[in-house]
Amino acid sequence: MTQVDIAAQTPVNPAAFSSFELLSNENVPALGVSIAEYRHRKTGASHYHIVSDNPENVFLVALRTVPKDSTGVAHILEHTALCGSEKYPVRDPFFMMIRRSLNSFMNAFTSSDWTAYPFASSNRKDFENLLQVYMDAVFFSRLDPLDFAQEGHRLEFKDPKDPNSDLEFKGVVFNEMKGAMSSVPSQLWQTLCKYLFPSTTYHYNSGGDPEAIPDLSYDQLKSFYQSHYHPSNAIFMTFGDIPAAEHQARFEELALNRFEQQNTRIAVEDEKRYHAPLRVQESYPLPPSEDTNNKTHIVVAWLMGKSTELETQLEAQLLAGVLLDNSASPLMHALETTALGSAPSPMCGIEDSMREMVFACGVEGSNVDSRDEVENLILDTLKNVIKNGIPKEDVDAVLHQLELRQREIGGDGYPYGLQLILTALDSATHRGNPIELLNLDPALQAIRAKTTNPDYIKGLAQNLLDNPHRVTLVMSPDEDIQARVEKAEISRLSALKEALSTEQRQHIIDQAAALAARQTMEEDESILPKVTLDDVPLDTPALHFDTAQFGNLPYTQYGRGTNGLVYQQLLVSLPELTEHELSLLSIYTLVATELGVGEQSYLQVQARQSQVCGGISAYTTMRGGINDEQDIQAYLVLSSKALLRNAEDQAQLMRDTFEQLRFDEHERLQELIAQLKGRRESAITGNGHGLAMSAASAGMSPIAKVNEDLGGLSGIRHLKQLAKRIEDSKALASLAEELSVIHQKMLASSKELLIIAEDHHLEGLCAELAPIWQDFNASGSKGFELPALRTANKSFWVASSQVNFCAKAYPTVPSGHPDAPVLTVLAVYLRNGFLHRAIREQGGAYGGGASQDSNIAAFRFYSYRDPRLQETLSDFDKSISWMLQTPVSAKGLEEAVLGVVGSIDKPGSPAGEAKQDYHSNVFGRTLAERRQFRQRVLAVKEEDLLRVCELYLNNAEASIAVVSSESKADALAEWIVKEGMTIQRL
Repeated sequence: MTQVDIAAQTPVNPAAFSSFELLSNENVPALGVSIAEYRHRKTGASHYHIVSDNPENVFLVALRTVPKDSTGVAHILEHTALCGSEKYPVRDPFFMMIRRSLNSFMNAFTSSDWTAYPFASSNRKDFENLLQVYMDAVFFSRLDPLDFAQEGHRLEFKDPKDPNSDLEFKGVVFNEMKGAMSSVPSQLWQTLCKYLFPSTTYHYNSGGDPEAIPDLSYDQLKSFYQSHYHPSNAIFMTFGDIPAAEHQARFEELALNRFEQQNTRIAVEDEKRYHAPLRVQESYPLPPSEDTNNKTHIVVAWLMGKSTELETQLEAQLLAGVLLDNSASPLMHALETTALGSAPSPMCGIEDSMREMVFACGVEGSNVDSRDEVENLILDTLKNVIKNGIPKEDVDAVLHQLELRQREIGGDGYPYGLQLILTALDSATHRGNPIELLNLDPALQAIRAKTTNPDYIKGLAQNLLDNPHRVTLVMSPDEDIQARVEKAEISRLSALKEALSTEQRQHIIDQAAALAARQTMEEDESILPKVTLDDVPLDTPALHFDTAQFGNLPYTQYGRGTNGLVYQQLLVSLPELTEHELSLLSIYTLVATELGVGEQSYLQVQARQSQVCGGISAYTTMRGGINDEQDIQAYLVLSSKALLRNAEDQAQLMRDTFEQLRFDEHERLQELIAQLKGRRESAITGNGHGLAMSAASAGMSPIAKVNEDLGGLSGIRHLKQLAKRIEDSKALASLAEELSVIHQKMLASSKELLIIAEDHHLEGLCAELAPIWQDFNASGSKGFELPALRTANKSFWVASSQVNFCAKAYPTVPSGHPDAPVLTVLAVYLRNGFLHRAIREQGGAYGGGASQDSNIAAFRFYSYRDPRLQETLSDFDKSISWMLQTPVSAKGLEEAVLGVVGSIDKPGSPAGEAKQDYHSNVFGRTLAERRQFRQRVLAVKEEDLLRVCELYLNNAEASIAVVSSESKADALAEWIVKEGMTIQRL
């Protein structure tokens, strides 16, 4: 993004192409953009364009998709539509374009009531290339039956050529949803929706229930496509500096001129309302090795008003905020401190993306017989709010948080323009006014005026309490469910096999052979548009920064277009820590901003944070040396963001939090650890590949071991053990004292500060901050060291998962070594040329690939939501053999280099780019070093790939880690022993 004062701009560009009509145009001063709404005259297609000076242009086309069952038809269609189209009749244009593009984002999403196809690119040629492919994929998809079989579901014999072998279900979405539904929060949400929405589309699993997915036929898929994928049902959204009329001319030429108005109106209907609350109980699977006590989830949820009514939505967000925003909020405080559960439920909050909103709250770590008490706790808290109200400063703090979220320019995860588009999309889907959601200031001012009435919040709480459309869900653990699910699938497959005729058996064999042939077929990719290395920018741009000091505290300042926000980070050199203290580092960073400060309790501090800033976070950042991964540099980072008007209070809060942190609130400490344990356990199946890679890499370097011990599967196990141990009050008090000792060491370490704000505000801002930081004690030691480490290990981790996550790791070199860029390119080349086909297309996993992690000097293979295990590990090895035995493709090399350069050049938010630049410099990754790495990537040759593959991967000892189920561990017991793997349990 260009470095300008975003808030000062009011870009206007309302002109429409002849086939479109302009319906409205509105400036949004808070975002520095204008938004125009258009309608295609012939088909009625909507187009919303957000005008910005940002060169990262974003495109999205969404279709309202309203499934009436849980077969996953919308989700499978999302996948299959990207597998070839009229103009691009190749097997996999989507993944082919990823390799031929400089995109900063490419994907497709299936939500509960829409399917969207977005991309972003800062290169105009690339944007046009992607637009052609996306438009053709969406509106002229060929929907090959073999693509449906690959992406959705199919039957195959375990021996594809033997009709007497056992049958099995295969399919990318089938396995993806097995993995997705292994997550307890996913099961909670889906079960809650089943009861909250008895009659509309939200009753069903739009992603697909693995037990229902095999019921979907190819004809049903085609019928859904024909009815839903039509411009009359489409919403186009764009963002950036390309004019709306230019977009519309391309929409018309590429697709819209071939369609007429469709009379069918696709929409979500109003949900039927309950006249009395409903109580239900269901179960979720837990490995047999785990204790089922205190593992029940209890959630209370209400169906609320329509999300398209902005005032209703803001009132719901305001009520959710005052009840749940932080630990000082009354309902969150009740849920955190109750003995009825170990932590608040991950379901707590407002869900406003659907046509009708959901408010939910509850606890995890409870028991079935606590249902009524949990329900009464929640209802009594609401009654207390109705009786006593909420302090005005707490209401103002929630409104402050809404304003801060509204003004912040993101872009470090999703592109900023895509974030704005997705904010507006839900309203557009339900034919509301999405422009209102982006221009919130008028509505926020109206709500702020209403909050001057002390009975306003009381009335909102009373409306919730009086709402009879309420569901109390109890989800209890059942260690036998998974076995029953697996047995039911086996029985279903056995019955299907028995009913097969000879012709049907032969059809399954023929389909498997045809699909295998299709997956290995060399296709003419030249029909797809592409960018080349000639389109790559010559160099990495430099970000300007200045350095100075407040007293003896050095600081670095960046002037960036932050839209009136200030970002501050305090970096503290990690001190020398004992092995035991190091094991508590993740607990220390957890509590460092969540406990009391000075004379203030943690509740008062939480309220103060909400009033002053967007919260304060603490985390550690560690990197190996650019020339030696064993050479460690590490920091504690205290980070916050705030509106400019609150910058002084923000800095004072940061200083107070660091200097006056107290460790005498033992119950709070126990609550925080219980909450962290719940979050980490529930996230296993969502990040199984990352956890597998961490476990496989744990012996590669000191940092790799710390990462595994603190944030990996080993860390989760340690966290569970710690949570159990501190049930004893003496152990809890001892932990508090140990954390206090760590903190004293932090106070004695050297420190530095980062400040990011708009350039024209920096001088005045630093003058305001100087009195706060001037006498801050920033001197100290840099004593953190870790012993050198370079060992192999092999582990099999047992988790509650219906699918597998596999990883292999090899020792390589750090980023300063000339081979590091080559290995980085090799990883992309292997993914594109072999791993994607072998693991995803043929193996049925949701994803798989390789990466070079130069921070720990390791090359890592991985698979994600994978039905296979041994075969995938074998495919990792086969990819190495393929590399060494197959002539290197010049086209494939260019695509791999493009992929790496694209990831290096990917834009972030203005503040995010500054943070990244600063931290890179702190760790010795200077701009010169980064530019050299990039130039080395661009210079990689065919012989370089072969050389590093032979040197680092071929015949080298690999470390292995897999995450799988108890039943898989039992079935592979002999193989596990033979491979020298240890079985690890959480």
